Amino acid sequence: MVENFAEILAREFALRPQQVQAVIDLLDDGNTIPFIARYRKEATGSLDDQVLRELSERLEYLRSLEKRRQEIQNALDEQGVMTEEIYAQLEKAVTLSELEDIYRPFRPKRRTRATIAKERGLEPLASWLMAQFPMGNPIAEATKYINETNDVPDVESALAGARDIIAEVVSDDADVRKLLRELLVREGVVATKAAKEADSVYSNYYDFHETVRAIAAHRILAINRGEREEYLKVSVEAPEERALEIVRRAFVKGVSPAAQVVGEACDDAWSRLLFPSLEREIRNQLTDRANVSAIKVFSDNLHQLLMQPPIRGKVTLGVDPGFRTGCKLAVVDENGKVLDTGVGYFTLPGNEAGKAAAARLISGFVKKYGVTAIAIGNGTASRESEQFITSLLPDMPGVAYIIVSEAGASVYSASKLAAEEFPDFDVTQRSAVSIARRMQDPLAELVKIDPKSIGVGQYQHDLKQNELTAALDGVVEQCVNQVGVEVSTASAALLSHVAGIGPALAKNIVAYREENGISSRASLKKVPKLGPRAFEQCAGFLRVRDSKNPLDATAVHPESYDAAKTVLQRLGYDIKDVRSGIKDVSQRAALYGFQKLATEANIGLPTLQDILSELQKPGRDPRDDLPKPVLRTDVLDIKDLKPGMELTGTVRNVIDFGAFVDIGVHQDGLVHISRMAERFIRHPSEVVKVGDVVKVWVVNVDEQKKRIALSMVKDKL
Repeated sequence: MVENFAEILAREFALRPQQVQAVIDLLDDGNTIPFIARYRKEATGSLDDQVLRELSERLEYLRSLEKRRQEIQNALDEQGVMTEEIYAQLEKAVTLSELEDIYRPFRPKRRTRATIAKERGLEPLASWLMAQFPMGNPIAEATKYINETNDVPDVESALAGARDIIAEVVSDDADVRKLLRELLVREGVVATKAAKEADSVYSNYYDFHETVRAIAAHRILAINRGEREEYLKVSVEAPEERALEIVRRAFVKGVSPAAQVVGEACDDAWSRLLFPSLEREIRNQLTDRANVSAIKVFSDNLHQLLMQPPIRGKVTLGVDPGFRTGCKLAVVDENGKVLDTGVGYFTLPGNEAGKAAAARLISGFVKKYGVTAIAIGNGTASRESEQFITSLLPDMPGVAYIIVSEAGASVYSASKLAAEEFPDFDVTQRSAVSIARRMQDPLAELVKIDPKSIGVGQYQHDLKQNELTAALDGVVEQCVNQVGVEVSTASAALLSHVAGIGPALAKNIVAYREENGISSRASLKKVPKLGPRAFEQCAGFLRVRDSKNPLDATAVHPESYDAAKTVLQRLGYDIKDVRSGIKDVSQRAALYGFQKLATEANIGLPTLQDILSELQKPGRDPRDDLPKPVLRTDVLDIKDLKPGMELTGTVRNVIDFGAFVDIGVHQDGLVHISRMAERFIRHPSEVVKVGDVVKVWVVNVDEQKKRIALSMVKDKL
């Protein structure tokens, strides 16, 4: 290639080539993205995790593109068909589809009508017709190729075979395919019709048309699913006349008899070869576009869910609701340690004895353990559980409750990890513990669950699972490392997402901790298989709060300890001052001079700022700056909702066409995108994110279908 990857990426991302090259070198050297983002800011120009991930993904695509370019060049060289013109076209191609278009005429083909015609000796006739001699006579020329032995019995057979050869040449032309592809993207229309008369969730698409360029991602995914379930027939409608004009303009010269034959071949090429192929391409491109969009929505929602502020310092009763088998209860202390478990039968109507026993059991838990928060799962029987719990609250002053999403809890409860953590508990008891812990520290608990099972996306089972998994794993990694992990108490599941640590190494850390304890960051070097490179990547994200070295409880990396000590010494502090936080450290550093201080500590300004931030608030949890979840003491029924009623709710899920909001009834309400803001917005994520506490107004309620329409704008009811 003429340009190197750093130059291409620098132009695409509006960055400096040296900056991008530094990122490439760091990635190629095996550094993790969280480590690069946090501890190599001088090299990268302080690029954040998101930009680094996008750079990494684009770099991978460019390398795949270059690898495929080389494979095609080698294949064409081996065939002996490479020319300077083709080589220049290959070098100029910037997408995989462009490369494949160039290679298309030379790719080994299955047996086609054109190859059969060539076997019958009709290729010279096709070439003669393509020349379109003004005075040439196609019938006279075709007569020369009549041959019973070659299965060419008459003139029409000869011309038909020649047309097949020409049609394939037309279909394989890279420039024509590019122009037609652009036409379909610009003017094509996605059309859907009912494949069967039955009513279904796809009824909105039984007679549907929308342009290729404008159709929304969630509609593409819905249409694909409807087609797969055989409720819909889907096609792409093309501007036929414009398409035929493009094809004929490229191959038809003048108005000779030969030109007429070539024109017929062009029409055949469009209808039989080009359009079906390009329609598949367009459908695939739309699916890829929807895939990217849906994965982004899922990733954004997951990030917000994982970064929900913890509700610390509360002994919590977790409630896993149920009907026939009762509601499983679990009490955990402020640190998530299980104190007690039980079962309450209070959701079935008429069971007064069971309700009385459950009331005594729950009141006993509250008094014995000092429970101040109750976390109720939002699954089956949640509504009935909530009503019962709220009926007890007047007799339990200081206790409040919160509805917690159960998404993925059953997956975790039945997992090998849960069985190892709670070998003596049944599945539902584990769920109750998980629900309580989700309230106390969402991140620490949710990392135990496959991100795809958490349920904050749309059409997630229809997406490319490898890409979805990679994206969601990246989100989990980003969140875990952004918050940091207390190595003395963290589960192996949480540790496995720390930069440089995988599942095996996480288990080694836990095993070493249980046998020897973790007294300092330096002691981690004694963990089996945790070598110098792994220590470099993970150390800054692990906290050891009881270490003799106060810096071990901060995000300051061990490689910068000497620099931090120099900063403390120059500003007149003792390292012991770090434990309680040095509130005026930044002001004193400003008076001393940031650049002077950085130079004397032998670090860059970004690293200095990070060190000062940590000295001011050691081990700060970024989640603490966000609004806390709403703890409730009252309850609403869907029957209580009236149009115009003002409520406060928590955003549970953000999708392409709106957001679902928990307003304290069993069914989340939907705020459609058209009712989210006074101004026009392209996507709900411009206005809300998962976990946001929002004010909403009831638009309408359908009790039978359990649908609640809400508005975030009072004037849009």
